[in-house]
Amino acid sequence: MNDTQIHEHIENLINEEHRLFEHGDSGKLSEDDRARLDEISVRLDQYWDLLRQRRARRDAGQDPEVAHLRAGEVVEHYQQ
Repeated sequence: MNDTQIHEHIENLINEEHRLFEHGDSGKLSEDDRARLDEISVRLDQYWDLLRQRRARRDAGQDPEVAHLRAGEVVEHYQQ
């Protein structure tokens, strides 16, 4: 997966997240919607982490293709 594809995944997830938030603004957020929002949050963290890995490898003169999508449990415990 290249940077452009990763950005596309991020944009798609953000768009879905916004649709769910808008749906929730009308008081109609179901348990499934809440669960999906949680999933989206984790996936966004994973894809942002993947982009950071790729950029760091590229900046260090290494192959960005070696970067991999880390488990949600890993990226969720990063400190900002």
